[in-house]
Amino acid sequence: MHLTNSELGKIGEDIATVFLEDLGYEILDRNWRFQRVELDLVARINSTLVFCEVKTRRSTSHGIPSDAITPLKLQHIRTAALHWLSNHQTKHQGIRFDAISVIYCHGDRTTISHLMGIE
Repeated sequence: MHLTNSELGKIGEDIATVFLEDLGYEILDRNWRFQRVELDLVARINSTLVFCEVKTRRSTSHGIPSDAITPLKLQHIRTAALHWLSNHQTKHQGIRFDAISVIYCHGDRTTISHLMGIE
């Protein structure tokens, strides 16, 4: 079964959502868009808001998926997060930017890596 990149990305985001929920995170938003930037997941754990970028690949042959988060991409995510915050009245005491890498190949074992506090 060959998945398109968008289908693979959706599967990765679904896997990341369940992963975070199992850890006690509350998912507040998915695929929120500001201009051309998308916030994959916005979640809350305790009083911390977490803006999570999800990267999904079929293998690690070109490195781990989160390696694709460049400083420019992170800057765009931060800008979108500020706009998300200005559009949502959500109580929080801090914010954090995380990355979740998903290695998914249908029929094989799925691998998830959660990097907290990416800079």
